[in-house]
Parts: sequence; C-alpha cells; structure tokens
Amino acid sequence: MTTSLSRQSALDSAIHASGHKLDGPILIGGNYVSVVQDGSLAWVSGQIPRVGNTVVATGRVGSDVSLSQAQMATQVCVLRALTLLRQSLGSLDRVAQVLRVNVFVQCAPDFTQQSEVADAASNLLQEVLGDAGRHTRTSLGVYQLPKNAAVEVDMVVRTTAV
Repeated sequence: MTTSLSRQSALDSAIHASGHKLDGPILIGGNYVSVVQDGSLAWVSGQIPRVGNTVVATGRVGSDVSLSQAQMATQVCVLRALTLLRQSLGSLDRVAQVLRVNVFVQCAPDFTQQSEVADAASNLLQEVLGDAGRHTRTSLGVYQLPKNAAVEVDMVVRTTAV
C-alpha cells in the first residue's frame, strides 16, 4: 500500500502536470455537498472539469472536443474529486479502495470512445492511489452536462477509520 506522503506527492505531481491550479476552494454548483460519508463509504458528487470559475472543456466530444482534450478534462475531474476526498477525510491515506467510478461524456451522436475517455480517470486513480485506485467503472455517452461540460466524473470509495 502506498503511504500518505507518496499519495499526497502523487496528487500534487498530477495537479502540477495538469497545468492547472487546484489550490483554491473547489466550487460547487448547487444546494448539495461534495462528499458524503456513511460508515466506511464516501460518495463524491459529480465533478466537472472546472478550475476556479472556468470549465476547461465544453461541448460535445467527437465534434467540439477531441478525444485527448476529453481525457485531459477527465483528469481534471478526478483531480478535483481526489482533492475533495483529501479535504473531507484529512488524508488520501484513508482511501482503502475506490469502488466505483462513473464517467459521463457529452458526445456527438457518432462518438463511441467513451471508454477511452474514462481510461484517463482509471489511469490517474491508479497512478495516485496505487492498487487502492483499481475500481469498477461505467462510461456513458450523454446528451448534455451541467455548464456544457464535456465530461463529468463521480465516484464511491471505501475508507479506513481515523
């Protein structure tokens, strides 16, 4: 199992590599909470690729947004989710296992590479969390997402006790 320091370092490195700053507050878009914990399970609300007030990838994947842009946007969503988990749990070391990831892709009618978009989430979770980042997953093509975001990611994780 990776240590808290290495998970923290891996998250910080991934944020730095993304070229975006996620050190400010992560804005939510409505009357809900970003993370809810019940027992050993934590649910992370859907995250769009927003940095500050800017959604960094908007439009339909396959027409307005390329596959590589969608993968980058998916990574931003995961970075936001991991940052929220770290804030909520106090440390990413408390993530025992990512159980479920859902990746929603706003896509053109003929776009069929939703799973390749979702691979960006899976790869990043394993990069930061090691084996604890392995998960079940669903990738879905959808008609529209909030703020015209190209992608949205939510997840469920199992946590350890404090």
